[in-house]
Amino acid sequence: MTDSGGPPFPQTVTAHHDGIFGRVRSRAVGRPRPGVPEVVLVQGMAVADYLLPGLGAFGQWTRAHLVELPGFAGSGDPPHELDVPEFGRCVADWLTARALGPVILAGHSSGTQVAARAAVGRPDVAAVVLASPTVDPVARGWVRLLARWRLDSRHEPPGLGESHHPEWRRAGLHRLVHTVHVHLNDPLEDPVAQLDMPLLIIRGRDDRIGTVRWARHLADLVADGQLIEVSGAHTFPWLDPQAWSDPVRRLAVRVTRGR
Repeated sequence: MTDSGGPPFPQTVTAHHDGIFGRVRSRAVGRPRPGVPEVVLVQGMAVADYLLPGLGAFGQWTRAHLVELPGFAGSGDPPHELDVPEFGRCVADWLTARALGPVILAGHSSGTQVAARAAVGRPDVAAVVLASPTVDPVARGWVRLLARWRLDSRHEPPGLGESHHPEWRRAGLHRLVHTVHVHLNDPLEDPVAQLDMPLLIIRGRDDRIGTVRWARHLADLVADGQLIEVSGAHTFPWLDPQAWSDPVRRLAVRVTRGR
């Protein structure tokens, strides 16, 4: 169990990749299965540990990897503070180095912006999953984003915020402020409109950071785009990992048959 009383974290296999913008740590669960794409998950805003329960759910049916971006969690420091396209290049570089074959590339929260950037033009990405995508135009601005984050926190489970503190301290205030700034100024619609593979948007019904209207708009930007809503707020995978594992597994079956 986590120190904050959250859900259990699975046993993971840790690896490091010396990438184009510094050392990248990844943690994997599960095992490769013939004919089943592996899942590659990109961390959220400066934090990664909260996604481990959800990673464990993916690991029940495939091998799943959690990629931590330079400057955060267990990864090394970058040579300079990165913007979202550069974070996307880090993930793309990691995919090239690992050569996993067809994968489902997923991101949660700000990780959706990075995952979408990394997926553009990559034939090894069989499908993209954007869970709790950011940043909705209604929240683009420091005051608006903070207000919506405070509203959403009322619907999040106890212990979630506390679990973030060690990773926030690791990042430091300057890097946190810079990271929020570059994500506020990176429209997710731009890379999503360039995707040529199936796209699944997953949104918690109680999410106050992103609206269902915007999520539906993102899904409509892709020829094979789908939106589903699940119970929970912005960080719904924390207490209910199956909420995204089951639909992603169905997506994996569909894209495998399509190939």
